[in-house]
Amino acid sequence: MKQIIVAALALLILLCACAPAAEPAGSGKLSVVATTFAPYDFAREIAGDRAEVAMLLPPGSESHSFEPAPRDMMQVKNCDVFIYVGGESDAWVEKILASIDTSGKTIVTLMDCVAFVKTEESDLHQHDGEDERDEHVWTSPQNAKLVVSKISDALSETDPGNADFYWQNSLRYLAELDKLDARFREIVDGGARKTLVF
Repeated sequence: MKQIIVAALALLILLCACAPAAEPAGSGKLSVVATTFAPYDFAREIAGDRAEVAMLLPPGSESHSFEPAPRDMMQVKNCDVFIYVGGESDAWVEKILASIDTSGKTIVTLMDCVAFVKTEESDLHQHDGEDERDEHVWTSPQNAKLVVSKISDALSETDPGNADFYWQNSLRYLAELDKLDARFREIVDGGARKTLVF
């Protein structure tokens, strides 16, 4: 029995010696955390390989009912740039931000990047007698351009050493959004019907 224990310990020591060394904590790169896919995708297109960009919510999860775990709160606390949509579905984000020191953190709220147009809506689209603002601001290419520019500015201000890199990436991305907007307009202008039903 004693020989088996000694042999097992020897094997364990050998395996530990052969294991790759752990990566040092922190890559030295700018740390960016976005709550959902849209801002995450914008940020990684602009940041490229100059920043570590992470998405807080798991793919397919619902922002309205998301319950952040302690590790999620630590991720927000430790990042350099935090990006979220804002609005009613992100009420839980406000609780996180209220519980941490945000003085050294750059925060981008997508809904603050765009202007909202008041629309005539039925009572079904009102909350407490007030018009609800659509939180899906990135679905308009023109709005997406405003968001991309804001994220680019935030990354550049937080990491000025890579500002030119971020700016060049954002210019390329803005050009792609212009192409997308032109294509949308072409489809709408050529449509036989002008009424949209949602």
